[in-house]
Amino acid sequence: DEAKAMKFNSAISGSRRKCRKAHFSAPSSVRRKLMTASLSKELRQKYGVRSMPIRKDDEVQIVRGKFAKEPAGKVTSVYRRRFCIYIDRIIKEKANGSQVPVPIEASNVQIVKLKLDKDRKSLLDRKKAGRQGGADKGKGKVTEKDVHMADVD
Repeated sequence: DEAKAMKFNSAISGSRRKCRKAHFSAPSSVRRKLMTASLSKELRQKYGVRSMPIRKDDEVQIVRGKFAKEPAGKVTSVYRRRFCIYIDRIIKEKANGSQVPVPIEASNVQIVKLKLDKDRKSLLDRKKAGRQGGADKGKGKVTEKDVHMADVD
């Protein structure tokens, strides 16, 4: 009953089975949006945007998993079919001595430097405008003052 109250769009199913099917059979265009990463604090301040779909030539810092201590590296390829990205210098050695890149999930990285072209700039502008539109309507972060005022009735 509580799950029904949380649902925002009645046109989209809340069924685990259907959601998983939609996720794993998603076309490349949809996978691009599924494979997003958050921006670093500096970029977030600069552009006023929290996250972006990842692309080749972005510089990323791995923040989760075995390679989290590694320095930031450049994305060499975005493998949408496998929902993973490859980063230069993130490699492992196979038993026969050959080196292979290690797949990293996009959600486990943070974008440190964006590769900007005109389309990406326009996307940043659109996202920022959307966020500012929400701020005008009184949406956004709840401050401590707001929390104290909520009890005042």
